[in-house]
Amino acid sequence: MASEKKPAKTPSKREKTAEEILTEFQALRNEQKNLVNKLSEMESELNEHKIVIETLKSVDPKGKCYRLIGGLLCERIVEDVMVSLVTNKEQLVKLIDSLNDKVTKKGVEINEYKEKHNIRIRGQDDLQQEEDNNNKDDKRKAIVVNPIVI
Repeated sequence: MASEKKPAKTPSKREKTAEEILTEFQALRNEQKNLVNKLSEMESELNEHKIVIETLKSVDPKGKCYRLIGGLLCERIVEDVMVSLVTNKEQLVKLIDSLNDKVTKKGVEINEYKEKHNIRIRGQDDLQQEEDNNNKDDKRKAIVVNPIVI
């Protein structure tokens, strides 16, 4: 068998500037914010599905109902619509769980990035600021950013 050669190590990359670090950090926060917005949207959709399902439970299953599909209003039977609504609801629950996991993972990634690059956010608790003041002999400079409210 032929032996596999490991690629030669590249010389260490230049250190990132504070601006590059800040840009990457803000991109991570924006990704998390977008995930949270999508999660909120999906939870709203789920609530709407639940309301419609509860409403249709008291209606005759053979009765007519109308459903908006891709901008087109379609006449259908209640029992057919119930099946698709329940299926959609189950898929929304799975999607919401997946988005929750992604938001959590993105939060962990952001915290690791903050620790790695010694990023501090303005307005954080005073204890952390006092701790930073006590550790003045730390040679790394902290990057301070304004918080984004989600």
